[in-house]
Amino acid sequence: MNSRIVIDRDVCGGRPIVAGTRMRVSDVLDALASPVSIDELLADFPYLSREDVNACLAYAARAVDHSVVQAV
Repeated sequence: MNSRIVIDRDVCGGRPIVAGTRMRVSDVLDALASPVSIDELLADFPYLSREDVNACLAYAARAVDHSVVQAV
């Protein structure tokens, strides 16, 4: 687990956030999925770093990388 991404049940309902902020990983991903560049995101949220954004992307990649078992 990356130390830049934390889960605290008392912050943002226990959703994954960037450490030291109330910025949810999903907020970063939503912004990047829209026509917002990383540079624009960093300009709008100066408390985020490029490493924070990369950590969010890595977290998301791990979250969707799981086996799918289908019953036959």
